[in-house]
This record gives sequence, structure tokens and C-alpha cells, in this order.
Amino acid sequence: MVRAVVATAWGGAEVIAIADVPSLLPGPGEVVVAVRATAVSPFDVKRAGGLIGRDPSMLPLRLGNEMSGVITAVGSGPVGFEGQPLAVGDEVLGQWLEGAQADEVTVPAGTLLHKPPTLGFHEAAALLGSGTTAVHALEVVGVGEGDVVLLHGADGAVGGMAAQLALSRGARVIGTASPERHERLRAAGITPVAHGAGLAERVRALSSGEVTAAVDTAGTDEALSVSLELVADPKRIVTMVNFGAAEAAGARVIGPGEETVRIRSAARSCLVRRAAAGDLRVDIAATFPLADAPSAYALQARGHAGGKILLLP
Repeated sequence: MVRAVVATAWGGAEVIAIADVPSLLPGPGEVVVAVRATAVSPFDVKRAGGLIGRDPSMLPLRLGNEMSGVITAVGSGPVGFEGQPLAVGDEVLGQWLEGAQADEVTVPAGTLLHKPPTLGFHEAAALLGSGTTAVHALEVVGVGEGDVVLLHGADGAVGGMAAQLALSRGARVIGTASPERHERLRAAGITPVAHGAGLAERVRALSSGEVTAAVDTAGTDEALSVSLELVADPKRIVTMVNFGAAEAAGARVIGPGEETVRIRSAARSCLVRRAAAGDLRVDIAATFPLADAPSAYALQARGHAGGKILLLP
């Protein structure tokens, strides 16, 4: 049997539990991975709250979709995401893996990438979800050389990735965060600004009045309204949280769909190489034993953790 994180009902951290589930033998093109680290994302919290439906037949609902680990068994002909064979003992990472918060997962080999030796298991588990989301956001609004980007939630897991990637494209980043995190943002090359009343005026003062794009990872009404006030073209504003209001205002939204699969899949290998080379920092806010999954979910639900939250089997 394998320990797995499940939602036993629809709700918050109080419904998160550890369940024993069968260990599955790998079929053709599948591998078994002993999980070394697995991420808890805002999406996991929303799924436990009933985001994808509240049909009782879905319960208990296994959670998680990002992990890193070591292959312990293979089916016939396992080939990884990058077209290379996978074997027992290979260190791997992956995302979009159903039920990744567990001691062990049996998954299609094509969902996994080899983990470079210079990339730790913690960083590998925390990389792809936030990194591919950040790439997607920057791509759809075309962030590049000379842009001035207002980044809402620059101290979060996705925000931190988006800031690094925007800077590497030659953009300037003005990032919202709580004042106690401003020094950390400055050290990363970001111009920090406090959210709250008067945000638009503070950003104008920092940008000489010019903001060419905005990325919203926070999902607040303030983030959208200030972005619309400062960015001339609403198509250069993107959110991954505040869908309805953003669409009504003519801004861009990113979520499930064909574009998401295409852009985020294409970004994976480059993100792994850059993180392994030390060109991309992976911020980890907290780690918890797998058995303490409810605490990890409670922290994620409160928001503003300042990086990725991991469970360690």
C-alpha cells in the first residue's frame, strides 16, 4: 500500500487526510516513481474545495500534480517527455500527474523529465507548475526588451518566477508585495511597491508614468483596477486568477485549454536547464512531512507564503 493525500469531503484543510491506496504495477509506457518531494499549489486547495465539482462519487479525491523522485519500476518501452528512455534509478520530475501527493506514483513515462544532478529534489518538485505558468503569462502579453511590467504578487511562487523571467527578457519589473519583503525583491532586481490604497500613484512615481504590461498573480480587485488604470492596452494585462472581471474588461486570462498545454509543455525543458544551471531561482517557502498535509494546505489557503509549499514523503 501507498500513503496518499486525499480530500475526504469538500472543504478546507480540515478535510485533508492521508489514505492508504494500492501500489500499482506499471503498464506499457508507464513507470513507478518513489516520490521525494511534491508541491501543494493554490489549485490543489481549490480542488479540495470543490472547484471541479462536488459529486460525492469523486471522494475521497486524490490530490497533487507536481513531484520529483526516483524511478523504482518500469513497464515496457518507457520514453520520457524529451524522447529519452527511462530506467530504474533515474531521477525525474514532472507535472500534470494525478495524485502526485503520495509516497509513490505510477504514471505515463511521457509526463516525466530527467532531473539534472545539479537540481535538488525540492527545487525540481517546485519548478514546473510555477515556472510554466509564469512563462505562459509573459508569452500572452508579449513581455520583452524595454517593457515596464507591473507584477502583482511578486513575492509569490508564480510571481517570483515571472519576475525573474521578465528581467531576463530585458523588462523592468515593478512588483507588489508586503513591505517586509521589499528588501528581498530589491535583491532580486525588482522595484518593490506596497499594495493598498494609493497603489496607482506609487507605481506612476516609480515608473515615470509608463507601465506597458501587467501580470496579476494575486487576483484582487485592486490588481485588476490598477492595471487597467496604468496600462494603455488591456490586451497587455493578464491574470491567472480573476477570470470573469478580467475578460469583461478586455484583459487576457490564462487557464485550462489547448494554448495552455502548448505553451507550458514547450517551456518545461528550458526551465529545467536554467534552474539546473543556477540561472533561475526556485523559492521554497515551507516543507512539511507528507503526514502533516493538513498544515501545508492550511498555509497555502492563507496565501502569501512567499514561495512554494512542499510535502516530503
